[in-house]
Amino acid sequence: MTTKFLPKLSQNYIELLANDEYYDVTIEIGEDPNVKILRAHMNILSCRSPYLRRTLAFNNRSNNTSDLVIKLPNISLKTFQIILKYIYGGVLSLNEQDNSEIFEVLLAADKLLIQELVDYLQKYLIENKSEWMEQHFELVHRTSFQSNSLLVLQQFCTDFMVKSSEKIFKLLDFTSLSEKSLIQLIKRNDLQMKEIEVWEHVLKWGLAQNPTLNPDPTTWSDDEFETMEKTLQHCLHSIRFFSLSSKDFLQSVRPYKKLLKHQLYEDLLKSYLDPNSNPTNDILLPRNLKIDGIINSSIINNLSIISTISRRLDKMDISNNFAHLKEPYKFKLILRGSRDGFTPKKFHELCDGILNTVTFIKVEGTEEILGGYNPLKWESSNSWGKSQDSFIFSFKEKDIKSVIISNIKDKKHAFYCGADYGPDFGDIIIFSYKDEYRDYKHSYYQKRHYEKKITDIVDKFSIEDYEVFQIIK
Repeated sequence: MTTKFLPKLSQNYIELLANDEYYDVTIEIGEDPNVKILRAHMNILSCRSPYLRRTLAFNNRSNNTSDLVIKLPNISLKTFQIILKYIYGGVLSLNEQDNSEIFEVLLAADKLLIQELVDYLQKYLIENKSEWMEQHFELVHRTSFQSNSLLVLQQFCTDFMVKSSEKIFKLLDFTSLSEKSLIQLIKRNDLQMKEIEVWEHVLKWGLAQNPTLNPDPTTWSDDEFETMEKTLQHCLHSIRFFSLSSKDFLQSVRPYKKLLKHQLYEDLLKSYLDPNSNPTNDILLPRNLKIDGIINSSIINNLSIISTISRRLDKMDISNNFAHLKEPYKFKLILRGSRDGFTPKKFHELCDGILNTVTFIKVEGTEEILGGYNPLKWESSNSWGKSQDSFIFSFKEKDIKSVIISNIKDKKHAFYCGADYGPDFGDIIIFSYKDEYRDYKHSYYQKRHYEKKITDIVDKFSIEDYEVFQIIK
């Protein structure tokens, strides 16, 4: 059996630190004329700090005298005394230190290569002082990215920038970011910025690194384009160029086409001129933007799905392989079954007379969602609606690649308006037989009026919930 008497050992070593009798190292803290002198012991310092061990070894080789001196001009006396107590006794007391002093202890520990203390203080600051770090974000960000050891703080900074990008870019000069910090930020799938804003910020960053360049790319020579390309070479891979609108591409990418690889630019051009062109496998999907402000849905939580529907609404061919990479419209909630009820009466009360609606239907007991788009008005007229722009769709909740969109084939039967029917797209039918006040009792799918089969459902299915939205450009 092994018994450890660590508290007494720690106390004895701290007493040794306080006793000047056996010291063999002199430590000079601060700069002239305010240098403070501390005494310490070479063996203990060497065991506890790789930086101090290397410094002592170098001084020992180059100094013919028996006196060893360590100079630490950039560490305060108070900070180093805290670290010395840790070095000797394994004791760290932060109760009497303010937040900035704790941060200074972390930076000093990083300089002295005391990784145990660095790891502890990073975690301590994040768990206990995150509000202070957000208030002093510029300092925390700048200093953490100057070190290869403060990875936890770097991750904290990147996460905070991702979730609070608008606030951060008002407080922080984006062009002052290091390349490493910039790349960590823009490669994040959850960065809450529109892609055109990301691209414009990256361009501004590149110009800031080359202050002699004219901001107008039409004036650049081939050599200047090459200079800018070298500056941005590690950033360009993280831009979702295929998520940009055609207008953004024309105005903000085309003038810089010489920065892009020839094949990438050609693929981009094809995506706008030929919707049927095939994207390459390495195209980045859109960022996972929060759907707040775009759609308030209890059924849809995947912005990529909304982007797919949006681009189809924008008159792009349903076979457009790039449709799911574009930015969405806004969806105004008109009806939610779990909130407003599942009767035809409520559907017509809330939805009749409204143009441009899309319906999402959650199939009970599955991850499948069915739906359709009606560009015209719903009515209670017991008649078919004619439309060449209607379409229906299906997808699995968490799988954008599962989406199937089907165009109307029989334009005279694009949707049905009936008093005891809910949203009826001919192939997808929801109704409550001869009673508009009762909950829907019949839900069917059968391929009839639209081009593609969109689901493996045979005949009947049950509705878990459904929502109707008006599409707003």
